[in-house]
Amino acid sequence: MTSADLPRLSVLDLVPVRSDQTSGDAIAASLDLARSADRLGYERFWVAEHHNMPAVAATNPPVLIGLLASVTERIRLGSGGVMLPNHAPLVVAEQFALLEAAFPGRIDLGIGRAPGSDPVTSWALRHGAGGVDDDAVTRFPEYVDNVLAMMEPAGVGLAVRGGQHLLKATPVARSVPQIWLLGSSDYSARLAAAKGMPYVFAHHFSGTGTAEALALYRSTFQPSPELDQPRTFLTVNASVAESEEQAARLALPQLLQMLALRTGAPLVAQRTVEDAETIVDAGLPEGHESLIEAMRTRWVIGNAAGARARIAELATTYGVDEVMVNPVGGALVGTAAATSPAREQTLELLAG
Repeated sequence: MTSADLPRLSVLDLVPVRSDQTSGDAIAASLDLARSADRLGYERFWVAEHHNMPAVAATNPPVLIGLLASVTERIRLGSGGVMLPNHAPLVVAEQFALLEAAFPGRIDLGIGRAPGSDPVTSWALRHGAGGVDDDAVTRFPEYVDNVLAMMEPAGVGLAVRGGQHLLKATPVARSVPQIWLLGSSDYSARLAAAKGMPYVFAHHFSGTGTAEALALYRSTFQPSPELDQPRTFLTVNASVAESEEQAARLALPQLLQMLALRTGAPLVAQRTVEDAETIVDAGLPEGHESLIEAMRTRWVIGNAAGARARIAELATTYGVDEVMVNPVGGALVGTAAATSPAREQTLELLAG
C-alpha cells in the first residue's frame, strides 16, 4: 500500500514529557515533530489542553500553536482542543483571531467541553483570577456561539445598559480560523450537527462509541453558512517501527500511562521503554493486562505496511477521508533529551 492509497494524514500532539526530560526538552521535541510533519506533507498538527499532569506539557494550546507556526511553513496548526469551560470566550476568540492574523489560512480552533484536568485544577483555572461562572460547562453551547460571533470580522453587538457595545476579537480581521467541535460522547456530536459545524470524535482516547457518534452527527446535521455538509475525521494512537515487535515495544510506555488514567493510579512522567518493560515483567495487577490488550487492539501498532493498511481500514470503516495520528512511541534509555525519535519515525514510515 502506498501513501496515495491512504486518507489525508494529520498529527495530534500532547507534548509528552518523559522521565528523562524537562518541559523545555519536551517542547523542543514537539517542535522537531512539527517540522517533520510539515516536511512530510501532513495536513494539520493539533496540540491538546491538559493541566497539572506530570507527563503532559500541552497546557496552553495558543502559546504552543504560535511556537509551532513560527517553525513550519504550510501545515495547518490547531487545538485538539481548547477546553472552553476553562476560559472566557473572548480570551479564546482573541487568541485564535490573533494567530489567524499572523498565520492566515493555517489556524484551526478545536473546542472541547471537558475540563482536561482534575476538579481542583479546573477550579483554579476558572476562579483563580476572578474566574468564570460556576455553570460554565452547562453554558457550553452559549460559549461556542460567543466565540464564533466574536471572531467574525464584523464582531458582535452586546446589549449593555440599554445600548449596543460592539465587541471584536481583533480590530481588522480578514479571515477566521476553521472552528471544530470535539468530543468523546454524543453531546458534542448533537451540538455540532445542530450548529452546522465540523466535528471530531476522540477515538484515540475513547475507542468506543465512535461509529454511533459519527452516525448521529451525520444523520442530524443541519447545514450552516460555513458548512453545507458534515465534515469529520478520525483520531487514533499510533506506534510504527521497522518491525511490529519494535512498534509494540515502543508503545508500552504510553499504554502504561493510559492504564493509569483508566484505573486511577498516580500519574508520573512517561517512563522509558526499559522501565516500562520492567514494570510489566514484574507483573501487573489482576485485570490490568486485559485493559492493555483492549487498548492495543484499538491502536495502530505495527510496521509501515501493516500500519498503513490499518489506517486505510479505519478510514473506510468510519467513512472519513482524513486520519489524525497521535504518535505515541516512547524512548529508549540514552535517547537525547530534546528529541523523540520514535514519534518522528512513526510519521516518516506512515508518510512513506
